[in-house]
Amino acid sequence: MAGEAIGRRGLLAAIGATGLAASAPAAAAPQRLPLTAQTTEGPYYLDLANFRTDLTDGREGVPLDVRLRVLDAAGRPLRGLRTDLWHCDAQGNYSGFGGQGDDRTRGFEGQAFLRGSQRTDRDGQAVFATLYPGWYAGRTTHIHVKVHHRERAVLTTQFFLPDALSEFLYTQVSSYQRARLRDTLNSADGIALRAGDTVLGAVREEGRRYVALLTLVVDPTARPVTERPPSLGKGPMPAGGVRPMRPRTPEGLARIRALVPPRTEG
Repeated sequence: MAGEAIGRRGLLAAIGATGLAASAPAAAAPQRLPLTAQTTEGPYYLDLANFRTDLTDGREGVPLDVRLRVLDAAGRPLRGLRTDLWHCDAQGNYSGFGGQGDDRTRGFEGQAFLRGSQRTDRDGQAVFATLYPGWYAGRTTHIHVKVHHRERAVLTTQFFLPDALSEFLYTQVSSYQRARLRDTLNSADGIALRAGDTVLGAVREEGRRYVALLTLVVDPTARPVTERPPSLGKGPMPAGGVRPMRPRTPEGLARIRALVPPRTEG
């Protein structure tokens, strides 16, 4: 009887264990990261493949390191991908083009300031030493990025910086100061709104410079169509070559003024 009881208990234990194993939930599939949003290339891209780390070329402005990390949707670093970065200077001017400045009379043809390329390292990282960008009419503060796999662009995007920091620099640092107030925040920029959270850069202060961090998640097999604006030569364009996404309103300007810190005496 004792052996029978032990045997019965062993059988029940075995059935119980089998039942638990059968009813246990299957292991969850690994979550895939959301791909970084594609945005318009904008009118000022130049395919220079100018491989360098320091993009400043003697321009004035607040030092900014841009640290990008390129991953696939499984979170694996992508090595050896050419990553291009370009943006305007403290006064909203792009190198390589004419028709710049608030009055569209300045020309920077033949120059390549604040443009450069890097290949991602074994950790998927590309690092650039540049300057905090300025602004131009109709757009919020942004930096352009393009990622190439072999000869094919797999990501064309823009990333965006905190409005409060931008307004502080634009009003307190002489190289950014202008006779006019910028007209567009992140919350009113049509490109930023469509792109969403995957293109919001995290910014921190390190010593006497800022550091912008952004992870770019790409599909290296993708063949996205690059969105480009109309030719700069067709019809009148506002400063910066981009039409405002939304008209200026008193409410929008009031929101921008609210970000401006009070000036101190002395």
